[in-house]
Amino acid sequence: MDFQSLINRNFLDIPFISWITACGVAVLAYFVMHTFIGFFKRRLTADSNPGTAHVTKLIPQILGSTSNITLIITSVLIGVAVLDLPARWSDRVNHLWFLAFGLQLALWINKTIKVLSKRYFNSMATDGAPASRVSHTIIVWALQFVLWVVFALAMLSNVGINVSAFIASLGIGGIAIALAVQNVLGDLFASLAIAVDKPFEVGDAININGISGTVEHVGLKTTRLRADSGEQIVIANADLLKNTIRNFKRMKDRRVQLLVKVASDTPPDVLEQVPPMLRKIVEEQPEVRFDRAHLKLFDRSSIEFEVIYFVLKPEYGLYMDKQQAVNLKIMRELLARDISFSDPVQKIKYLDVTGVETREVRRPQQIGQAKLSRQF
Repeated sequence: MDFQSLINRNFLDIPFISWITACGVAVLAYFVMHTFIGFFKRRLTADSNPGTAHVTKLIPQILGSTSNITLIITSVLIGVAVLDLPARWSDRVNHLWFLAFGLQLALWINKTIKVLSKRYFNSMATDGAPASRVSHTIIVWALQFVLWVVFALAMLSNVGINVSAFIASLGIGGIAIALAVQNVLGDLFASLAIAVDKPFEVGDAININGISGTVEHVGLKTTRLRADSGEQIVIANADLLKNTIRNFKRMKDRRVQLLVKVASDTPPDVLEQVPPMLRKIVEEQPEVRFDRAHLKLFDRSSIEFEVIYFVLKPEYGLYMDKQQAVNLKIMRELLARDISFSDPVQKIKYLDVTGVETREVRRPQQIGQAKLSRQF
């Protein structure tokens, strides 16, 4: 058999020369697509810099997930396109086109999910803290599961399989499972909400519903705190998000409200000296910002001054040191000015028949005891 007779032979009612042409077109198509994708990827990678838009950095990573298998299938389909195939093969070729493009599109979306989720969690990490690996993994797995389920259903539908009953079965099964493990799913979604919204992070000092402690671990179902007294406290994630959370680590400064009560018989001229004295005491403290000092109220038992100042750093130890220093200085200054603190005492004045005061008695006043006034 010579070469001329081989060329003139038919295979599947198609001349052999057409098959050779189709193979050449397929090989050429593969090299063209592979070269173009590689060149485009290298060009974008070379042009990217710290100031480049995120899309320019994202495209090379997505193109890097291009599968050689899908390129080969696409190249073969391009070569087959030049053949005059019988009608019974047309539908099969169309299915293969859908498979090749659908598979490659799914791979690109899968890579996009990984890259964008990683960038998001890294951008949410603060103060050099690592991103939450558990929450990151769960979110990526959930999105990938949805992606590949949709791809599989699309493939089945494309080849003529009715997937309506299958989708309905998945929905009923999903509802049943969700009802059975609703508490677990509630904590799981709460964990994802904590990872995304970040009301607190590991190492933060927080207070939840009267419980204070430092966050040690944020898990899928529970969050563990180390209480100020030393014991470990385990709280369900769903319960955490149902309560108000006070995060002390994110304080920029601490506001201090100080009340100073002096005796009610202090002369007004002396009382006028107290607010400037309080202001001077607070302003002498480093890392403290004075706000105001006023005589707030007075009654028969005491005269009350209110002082407001801010400790410029959130550390609790520094806050207590400044408060102690201010309190001691106030005590010394009041004693130096012969200003006494208010005492919870009861005054009883004894008068004669003419209304002249004969003597005055002071005695401790019990809580809730009415003040008496007697005349003789």
